[in-house]
Amino acid sequence: MFQKLGQHFLINQSAIKKMIKSLKLKSGETIVEIGPGKGALTFPLIKECGENDCKIIAVERDPELAASLELLAVRNNLQIEIIKDDALKILSEITKTYKLKPISYKLVGNIPYYITGKLLRILSELKNKPELTILMIQKEVAERITAKSPKMNLLAAAVQFWAKPEILFTLKPDNFNPPPKVESAVIKLTTLHPKPYTLNPEIYYKLIKILFKQPRKTILNNLKTGLKITPELIENNLKSLGIDPEFRPQNLSVAQIINFVRSDLTK
Repeated sequence: MFQKLGQHFLINQSAIKKMIKSLKLKSGETIVEIGPGKGALTFPLIKECGENDCKIIAVERDPELAASLELLAVRNNLQIEIIKDDALKILSEITKTYKLKPISYKLVGNIPYYITGKLLRILSELKNKPELTILMIQKEVAERITAKSPKMNLLAAAVQFWAKPEILFTLKPDNFNPPPKVESAVIKLTTLHPKPYTLNPEIYYKLIKILFKQPRKTILNNLKTGLKITPELIENNLKSLGIDPEFRPQNLSVAQIINFVRSDLTK
């Protein structure tokens, strides 16, 4: 069952301590842990939360692991709430049920790497996003998320619209059981509050899909294909924003993409 869900359990105690420290626990806040697994991160987190007067909600999809965690929690009188469900399906409901406000909760998890993209998409759509998100993900994906011009990409543009990403540290496969086939990284996503840009997110996400659909093509060619406006108008608009139409999308910054959205040509 565990391998079917793509789980690689973290066994490096130093890394666990670093992840917990990076959460910067505060009194009264809630920590939502995704995929607690066997509790390697969960139990040290419970101890730290007890000392800092915060609450833990753990969401575990695997019924056997969830039952085992629940039994240990009851036997040891541990302060934790365990939800037996798929975090990808219920994360938005959790924020409503527990009335989690943006400044009152944080998210943490050593997640199966194959759910990274979908989880990030769900987070981007949450009305009440966590103040801080700490995730163990594939190193290559973490590097893509934190990329800047001239290495901008679709994933980086999507995440950096709502969060400031930072790679905290990396880990070799032997820090896990069973070891994954790739190197891993712990990434910190600091949600930008209040909303940094006053524009429709749907238009922004639509535009970056057009821009990065064919990364090897020029910005102008991608926009000509995806937008129903004249090439001349697009080119003039790009130049007015200080963007070279012949550049590749990877040369853009998030701020430049936002300025283009604000120019109303994408509507």
